[in-house]
Amino acid sequence: MSDPHILLVDDDGEIRRLVAKFLRESGFRVTPVRDGREMRETLKATDVDLIILDLMLPGISGLELCRELRAESAIPIVMLTARGDDMDRVLGLEFGADDYISKPFNTRELAARIRAVLRRTSSPAEARANQSWRFAFDGWTLDTRRRELTDTRGVVVDLSTGEYDLLLSFVEAPQRVLSRDHLLDAARNRVSAAFDRSIDVQVSRLRRKLSGGDQAQDMIKTVRGLGYLFIPEVARA
Repeated sequence: MSDPHILLVDDDGEIRRLVAKFLRESGFRVTPVRDGREMRETLKATDVDLIILDLMLPGISGLELCRELRAESAIPIVMLTARGDDMDRVLGLEFGADDYISKPFNTRELAARIRAVLRRTSSPAEARANQSWRFAFDGWTLDTRRRELTDTRGVVVDLSTGEYDLLLSFVEAPQRVLSRDHLLDAARNRVSAAFDRSIDVQVSRLRRKLSGGDQAQDMIKTVRGLGYLFIPEVARA
């Protein structure tokens, strides 16, 4: 298997140089670019396995680029932010980022975060070779080989890496209360202290996609003080 290809988007030349050098020494292929225009050009020319995306970029912001990417791609995104404001992190998750790390950051932690996201992204269906790879619930289907969620009309619903992993946790343990810590481990696999609202943001996003905007159809129930419960019955298909 070839080395994972990382696209690093940051307008700070020194950060690009240092991070790219460290990641290459850690076994990654790295393409560093300065802004959204160069990012788009790179994505048209080659395949990448993960994007490290700075929040504060000239021209189109990292948040807008994140939203743009997520509308057309499931490529994992790790957001970089120089701010300590929780709202930036919430917005990054809302717009589809799979993880975030604040500047200044430890390069080893960044590499660990990247590997954790890549493990989730490439979770092989082969690991479930002796099991059915489809989960059916309320007319919906989650295909773990294709990592696709199909709604009752047969339309594929786009999921970020975090949303997919979260839904997989739910369908593997339906009608059981799952703690926030359990879901955080499953859906984000953080290597440092968890940001305490991140799992709530992920659940909220997944809930909206499953309900189609109809709150009466919520499949995920909040159990106050305990966690979340996936209500539908689930069958392997």
